[in-house]
Amino acid sequence: MSAKAKRLLKRLVSWSGILFFIIAAGMLYWQLRHYSLYDIARALWHIPFMNLVYASLAALAGYVALSFYDYLALRYINKMVSWWKWMLAGMIGFAISNNAGHAVVSGGAIRYRLYTRWRIRAGDIVKMLTYNGFTYFLGCTAIVVIGYFMVPHALFRDSVGASIGVHGLFIFCVAALGAYFAMTQLFRNKTIKLGELHFQIPTTRMAAFQMFLGILDSVLAGLVLYFCLIPFVEIPFTTFIGLFVIAQTAGVFSQVPGGIGVFESIFLLALPGDVNRASIFGALLAYRIIYYVLPLIGAGGLFLIYENWLRAKMKRWLAEAQALAQKIPKPKLPKIPHLPRKNK
Repeated sequence: MSAKAKRLLKRLVSWSGILFFIIAAGMLYWQLRHYSLYDIARALWHIPFMNLVYASLAALAGYVALSFYDYLALRYINKMVSWWKWMLAGMIGFAISNNAGHAVVSGGAIRYRLYTRWRIRAGDIVKMLTYNGFTYFLGCTAIVVIGYFMVPHALFRDSVGASIGVHGLFIFCVAALGAYFAMTQLFRNKTIKLGELHFQIPTTRMAAFQMFLGILDSVLAGLVLYFCLIPFVEIPFTTFIGLFVIAQTAGVFSQVPGGIGVFESIFLLALPGDVNRASIFGALLAYRIIYYVLPLIGAGGLFLIYENWLRAKMKRWLAEAQALAQKIPKPKLPKIPHLPRKNK
């Protein structure tokens, strides 16, 4: 591929997020055109308080699970830091990347800043980000495969495009999941060289842990929305989680930050037509606030606290070093005797 073609491809990928967002915004408007902002606000207000508490606890557990992505990645590169460090980096990194999109860039920048201070090399951080991406991918593909058999296909019968998309996504996920696990068996203890980096092929056991963690992460994220949704619509959790992951995966691949608009459009499209769309959108809005906005605020606060603590610690070390330098007596140099000059 020529350099011009590569630049064109990168430009198309970068602009695709805007295109998908415009399409999703149009679909949202079409779904909600008969409702006012008051109807949506009233639905948001009518979510029971205990449901919001349960959703918040599920969000907290979800971000704890997300931090274990970094733990597995550190195990993969055979490096380890204190438990609070990988939890801090994982929570802050995912809170930012979930909102900003482009996880490699946004979450990677935070991890680079933190892990380089903890003596992890830049090349190893790239390996960690790659490994985290595959962990999330494995979890999503596994739930899409499971959810394909749980979600009634009648939900997508009215939309030919959505039906074709769901079937195509299922075939792709089955193939990807099979290929990944086959790779762990066929290329055991092998390495793949990409530029200056060498990636070790994970073992089948490690791949199974990746898949389990990815599934746990998606289930906990789904519980956040489920607790906000069940006051308005009765839906079995097994059906809901398959629909949730399909909508979430589509939002990730759309390149729209947080999948905003794309996720909501697919969810509203899949639910029965007699369900009040304003109530569903209110539940989706509560999910956005609990799972995206509040963790971003909390992670930002944690990052500022850590940066201020580190800055104060560095100042204290500097002050102690200066005080110690003043206490150490300066060595006295021996006097050199003056030799008499010889007269010419």
